[in-house]
Amino acid sequence: MPTSFKYLVAVAAIGFTAMPGIGQAESFSKLTQQNYAIGKLTKGKAGGYGWVVSNGNTRFFCRLNASLAYVNQKEMMSILSSGRTIKLDRATFEASIGGPDPSIPQWSDLQAGRVKPADVGSCTPVR
Repeated sequence: MPTSFKYLVAVAAIGFTAMPGIGQAESFSKLTQQNYAIGKLTKGKAGGYGWVVSNGNTRFFCRLNASLAYVNQKEMMSILSSGRTIKLDRATFEASIGGPDPSIPQWSDLQAGRVKPADVGSCTPVR
């Protein structure tokens, strides 16, 4: 390899490690342990669902990790990463999997910010 290419790679590596914002993602569990408040379900800039988690001036957007949610006794919904929701018949779904699944969250709990860490994906700083 030419020396100038090696120099360019070294400078780029140093530049990327010095950039602010890289590596600032946090886990939802860590943020809740630090007493961050969880907001209501909202849509992010890209259209996907998530929650704003804040502690004073520091805010993170935590993406929704769940793809299904129970709405009521007859209905449930599929939640796409784009933010689109599709209504499903709960009885048909449960018949196909052999009964209710306790790991599927309630839509009302997700909307109110009453979430389990398993329902939350990555958290990135809000700018």
